[in-house]
Amino acid sequence: MKITSVDVIKLKRLAFSTQTPVLCRINTDEGIYGYGEAGVSIQDFSVGSYEILKLMSKPILGMDPLEIDVIYSKLTSMFWSQGNGGVIMAAISAIDTALWDIKAKYFGVPLYKLLGGKHRDKLRTYASQLQNGWKYHDFINAPGDLDFLRKACQDALADGYTAVKIDFTGKGLDGKRLSGDMQRNWLTPDVLNLFVERVRVARETLGPDVDIIMENHCNTSANTAIQFARAAEKYNIMFLEEPCNPLSPIEHKKISENTTIPVATGERTYTRWGYLPILMNGSVSVIQPDLGNCGGVTEARKICDLAQVFGVSVQTHTCNTPISVAVSLHLEAAIPNFIIHEHHTVNTLPEVRELCVYDYQPENGYFSIPEIPGIGNELSEKALSEAVIETIQ
Repeated sequence: MKITSVDVIKLKRLAFSTQTPVLCRINTDEGIYGYGEAGVSIQDFSVGSYEILKLMSKPILGMDPLEIDVIYSKLTSMFWSQGNGGVIMAAISAIDTALWDIKAKYFGVPLYKLLGGKHRDKLRTYASQLQNGWKYHDFINAPGDLDFLRKACQDALADGYTAVKIDFTGKGLDGKRLSGDMQRNWLTPDVLNLFVERVRVARETLGPDVDIIMENHCNTSANTAIQFARAAEKYNIMFLEEPCNPLSPIEHKKISENTTIPVATGERTYTRWGYLPILMNGSVSVIQPDLGNCGGVTEARKICDLAQVFGVSVQTHTCNTPISVAVSLHLEAAIPNFIIHEHHTVNTLPEVRELCVYDYQPENGYFSIPEIPGIGNELSEKALSEAVIETIQ
């Protein structure tokens, strides 16, 4: 079997946010094709991956798609690939995932079978980004008031979730963005009290039996993350996500040594070499690789195995199309150190759910694993009809 062409696909820009999904479809001489997604669509960075995908598709034409490691090594040994970075690694990730889709289809099995089998039949999941509401359509202009947050928590509870993730930072009560100085240099009493009051309202609304993940989106520095974490410890937080610059192992170490809340990071970290420093210094309890930018299925599996050596759990970062959702479910089913799955509010929206043929949604806070050969999803005719597609052959 040989790769005959690669369709590089730029989907219609999503109306709810600055997000343009970019994917590839690799075609073969046996009629089997596979899909993969570049996971840097937030703020339209995927437009860069679209161009890089066209360049990286040329050297893989004529190669055997089943020789995934050979192709992965070829792409990651290119000059700029060796310095990685999000846009480049997202393009490689899309190609790699598409190859795994082809391989699983070739053998007629769901992807998890090729990754070693299922450790579990269902994946516990959390409702992600409740600061924007749950199933709310305006992510840019969501207010920062407590009543809005309370309603979002109530909606997630009603859908059966036993865990949620909320960014308590970022905005003031008026919904306007707080400055970097206000969040990274020192949390003044009024700002700190606002953040902690949001945590209190969430815990009060959700009750004692629901896990809360604090999401800082790197809005804080080591010092201000410690301020916030110490004040929030009494609310029994599951873990603290992206509390500081993702490239700083020293800051992560400082935070982990000064709070009892476990630290998580990884959605903006690429390859096992990127994860190694934070694993070696013992600063994180949970890593969050994005299969759309960390290096695809090939690299993600190696990252997860590396994390297991250091006693660290895995939760994939999943905020892209249902293609990425399906792939993440397969990986998380197949690794022993899985902790929880992220169900981002974008994947509850009709305009995202209709992008693919299959609509995977959790029931009572748990996902089932796709049983269709391959990754178990592909783009819908509607999505393809509205896309920009360039074929490399």
